[in-house]
Amino acid sequence: MSHNTFGHMFRSTTFGESHGVALGCVIDGCPPGISLSEADIQPWLDKRRPGQSKYTTQRREADQVKILSGTFEDDRTGGPVTTGTPICLVIENTDQRSKDYSEIRDKFRPGHADFTYLEKYGVRDYRGGGRSSARETASRVAAGAVARKVLDGITIRGGMVQMGTRNTSVRDWDAVSQNPLFCPDAAAAVDWAVALDKIRKSGSSCGAVIEVVAAGVPAGWGAPVYAKLDQDLASAMMSINAVKGVEIGDGFAAAAGSGETNADEIRVSGGKPAFQSNHAGGILGGISSGQDIVVRFAVKPTSSILTPRDTITKDGEETEIVTKGRHDPCVGIRAVPVGEAMMALVLADHMLRHRGQNG
Repeated sequence: MSHNTFGHMFRSTTFGESHGVALGCVIDGCPPGISLSEADIQPWLDKRRPGQSKYTTQRREADQVKILSGTFEDDRTGGPVTTGTPICLVIENTDQRSKDYSEIRDKFRPGHADFTYLEKYGVRDYRGGGRSSARETASRVAAGAVARKVLDGITIRGGMVQMGTRNTSVRDWDAVSQNPLFCPDAAAAVDWAVALDKIRKSGSSCGAVIEVVAAGVPAGWGAPVYAKLDQDLASAMMSINAVKGVEIGDGFAAAAGSGETNADEIRVSGGKPAFQSNHAGGILGGISSGQDIVVRFAVKPTSSILTPRDTITKDGEETEIVTKGRHDPCVGIRAVPVGEAMMALVLADHMLRHRGQNG
């Protein structure tokens, strides 16, 4: 299987399967001399870790990361720093329950990659989807934690701003860590939790919209043709499991506006350019403007549900399927730290690309 590497100058290659021994990543291109230890990575993995509330899968994984290479104890700093060589991170799987999938090993789960995976490769790991499982995103979050260390001075924050048909315009980022739904609206989170509990108990699921904002990105990152910053961000977010749409700034809502309402007018404040709005999401012509970079992505409802669905077997026989086991009633919740990680990976890559061309 090819295409397991993301990025150009800052490159992350992930490996491992949902029910394999371990998963992880190899990061190539990380600059040397950056302070990095497992303690820098673990908090972000803890945020994504399953089983932390009744609103996510009850699979119990510690998700403890180990750094196998790429760092060295520097006498000058008194701690490990990156050496500029490949950084290998490993996360062991400890709570696989492959027997949960034995009843559906020969059936295609509607909404999953079972059918297309088998059509492409001729072999399929039915245990939780194998390589196509969202379990792979733990590797991305680990890599994103390293990217955050490269992006000194840049803040990346994400939250679930819509759950099913419920949405919020509140952006209190401090509230995200204070509720199990990672919602930036504390009041909405209470209402949404009640609704999601009903969905969970019924054995169904719902979708979500996640917003990720990066503050402190300087103007000038990206390129106007085939390396647009928004182009790479869209690709990054679309690569996340269950994502079916991406918006930058106003996104699709911009189509309903006019040239007057959509343009981000510019004045001068303190001798510097001051944008009066941010409909463009911090990117103009594929290049960062210095404003906050705003990305949203839509996550479809979890396909693993208890309601019987029509499907076929690998031998072409028509049948029904009920997906038992431990699944997220709203996979969008744990997509928040994954979206933050992908934002960090793209920005770290573009920072190094900019440095390489412009010095």
